[in-house]
Amino acid sequence: MDRKINPARAVAALTGVLLWISLPDGGFNLAAAEPISAPTESLISPAPIPLAAPSEAGPRGRAYLFRGALGPFFSRGIDALGERLEDAGITANVYEFTICRLIADNAIREYRENPAPIILIGHSMGGFCALKFAEILEKEGIKADLVVAIDPAHVTPDVPLNVDRFINIFLSKDILGGGDVKPKPGYRGHYASFDLSQHDEVSHINIEKMATLQEQLVTKALQLAAAKADGDAVPIRCVVPAKAAVELWDSGVTILARPGDDLQSIAAAYHVPVWSITQLNKGVERNPLVPGKRIIVPRHLAPLAEISAPLPPQAR
Repeated sequence: MDRKINPARAVAALTGVLLWISLPDGGFNLAAAEPISAPTESLISPAPIPLAAPSEAGPRGRAYLFRGALGPFFSRGIDALGERLEDAGITANVYEFTICRLIADNAIREYRENPAPIILIGHSMGGFCALKFAEILEKEGIKADLVVAIDPAHVTPDVPLNVDRFINIFLSKDILGGGDVKPKPGYRGHYASFDLSQHDEVSHINIEKMATLQEQLVTKALQLAAAKADGDAVPIRCVVPAKAAVELWDSGVTILARPGDDLQSIAAAYHVPVWSITQLNKGVERNPLVPGKRIIVPRHLAPLAEISAPLPPQAR
């Protein structure tokens, strides 16, 4: 159903974009802002998803999180996510998107002095910043281990080649976000895109507050050192059906159908919903599976706890 757009919020978002574009180097020369230490309670707070045990091998990583335009008011879920990461033992700081260049320069110095996995997460214009940040790292020959854009702005650039894992969670019909971020040609990392436009309970100003998403992102950050993948990474793009649980896979993998296989048996074997297989393999539901047929299934690079939380309630 159509969502009503608050004119004041639309103007605020547009103002943020214009501010970004008008400043030298895209607004990268502003003074740093302090993170908010006590975020308001999430509008969406279903039962939490248990985290998988973190790996003991290698450094936990550093997370750089960015709010969108008027972030202290409309991106407070990013502060809560930062706190979750800190509680999990990952160094995490939250910033305004307007100081992206400054924080990227600091991150490069930190990495040169003490290398650790780099995690970039942003909401709205903060999602735009996360991809620009990754581009800056690419020029320095530094990998971005995990980049997450949460309903990023339409002006968000494509995923650069130095990103190992990229996740886009967005609302395709949203005018404040709605950035359908795609990988650049030649990209060989893990890519997954999730369009939540069929979930009427989700909007641009509550999507980053969803506890189910936050818990899964923390788990993925903890698993960076342990995540392994068999087979080539296949990019996946999903439109999550209304009322379906939102499970964040990392990418896809190609399997071969066996004698007697059907969509239900493959879904059960790989612990994925049937709808994901039909979306990733156009027309597969119309014909019986032939043994040896190549089928794409979504996958996690490391085991996740069972996704069993209920859908978030309607935000008010």
